[in-house]
Amino acid sequence: MLNESQVITDRYYDSVFLMRAAKRMSDMDGVAQAAAVMGTPRNIQILADAGFQGVETMGASPNDLVISLQVEDSDAAKAVFDSIEELLQPEVGAYTAESYRTLDQAMDAQRESNLAVISVPGEHAAREAHAALDKGLNVFMFSDNVSIEDELSLKMSARDRGLLVMGPDCGTSIIGGKGIGFSNAVRRGPIGVIGASGTGIQEVTSLVHNSGSGISHALGIGSRDMSDQIGGISALQAIDALEADPETLVIIVISKPPDETTLSKVRDRIGQSSKPVVTCFLGESQTPGEIRENIVETANLDAAVSAALRLAENESPAKSDDLDKVPSIVEAEQNRHTDMQRYARGVFAGGTFCLQSQQVFAEPGLQVYSNSPLKKELSLPDPDQGFQNSMVDMGSDEFTVGRPHPMIDSSLRAERILAEARDPEVAVLLLDFILGYGSSDDPVGDLIPAIREAQDIVKNRGGHLTVVASVCGTGDDPQGLDRQMGMLEEAGVLTLPTNERASRLASQIATKQTE
Repeated sequence: MLNESQVITDRYYDSVFLMRAAKRMSDMDGVAQAAAVMGTPRNIQILADAGFQGVETMGASPNDLVISLQVEDSDAAKAVFDSIEELLQPEVGAYTAESYRTLDQAMDAQRESNLAVISVPGEHAAREAHAALDKGLNVFMFSDNVSIEDELSLKMSARDRGLLVMGPDCGTSIIGGKGIGFSNAVRRGPIGVIGASGTGIQEVTSLVHNSGSGISHALGIGSRDMSDQIGGISALQAIDALEADPETLVIIVISKPPDETTLSKVRDRIGQSSKPVVTCFLGESQTPGEIRENIVETANLDAAVSAALRLAENESPAKSDDLDKVPSIVEAEQNRHTDMQRYARGVFAGGTFCLQSQQVFAEPGLQVYSNSPLKKELSLPDPDQGFQNSMVDMGSDEFTVGRPHPMIDSSLRAERILAEARDPEVAVLLLDFILGYGSSDDPVGDLIPAIREAQDIVKNRGGHLTVVASVCGTGDDPQGLDRQMGMLEEAGVLTLPTNERASRLASQIATKQTE
């Protein structure tokens, strides 16, 4: 393989666009890997660490675009670079906004705006966010790698001004029916969502939509907001905002386990809420229970949605699969495994799904290792290799250095699926598929070849690979929920409408194997 890089001077693109552009480059003949990043010092170091040689000496500035390729030969690189202008065009059907050089220019043209979306390299994001706050704008920060000190400063400044900072590292919000970042097509309705988890917001809002209800607003707050270092500043503001919103009848708050002091603070606030509140703090060790009659703690995303729908005087989500058949499915799958097949492996695009699956597996006493573990002692010895029962978050930093997120580019997931299938001790493979705006145009289609090959690998040595999958999305998403689920079912995949239910089925099948 050859490494080829090119710098395009004075050309800025946001990170989401560049992830999709890199995916288009990697799909071209002879291209094994493609990276498209702005030439910040950190990004240059990331490329160098990923094995792209010579990028440090190319003289790229933070305002320059750097394209780095791993290719079979120089002709493959030439084909990409010759097509670079076409590859960097907005996708057909995408909305193209006016381009402004400064925030002042944008505000002069759009005086009614009250929200700025920040998607610049992390080292510049705080400065741009402060400038937006100075203009009286709320802020959605898609940017990551923002220091905890800058995050705290931004959120305190926003709170003092009566503004909200969503993020940093905020992947999803839905405001007034309009999605920002990765989001799904959902109708308006009475349920508001606050989430320190982008994937969690997507799952909850999709399930609410699929139940026949809808979302007033979904406010991402950033993955660190519920830490004691930040103190839940945005979470508390978001509760205030949804409580004051006449269209919101019920509030759902979802997060990974908050730090102790912040958890107490948030619970005190929701205990004073005039509206019903449902909480779901995934992985929290405390036993869920009611704080007050109309404020309910739940243990998983499915339960949170069901509780919110009840409180909104709606019906619980319809369950499309026949639960009476589950015991027979479990027994049939177990009987097809060899004596050597003992373990389950999860390969996830969504970090929240990876966490929730570990939680579900832990309920019957299964020990699960992960690169993002529930407990530190259950860290994977090697994130690049499965070990006993294990769940791997392929969206974690160690897998996305110089690469698009797995919701956009599934190539690393495909390689990991085949690697797990080659392990003769693997009985069950657990997968997630995330639809919506910003995701791959065909998440299931991208991985079907790898799934079929994995099934053949195990079959050829006399075993059987049970593949269980969930699909997060709605029928109105551009990828089509029914089409995506149908493709999985046609490939012999046990397909469930939620991650929690897919994990529960997979854990039941795996339980006998580890007894």
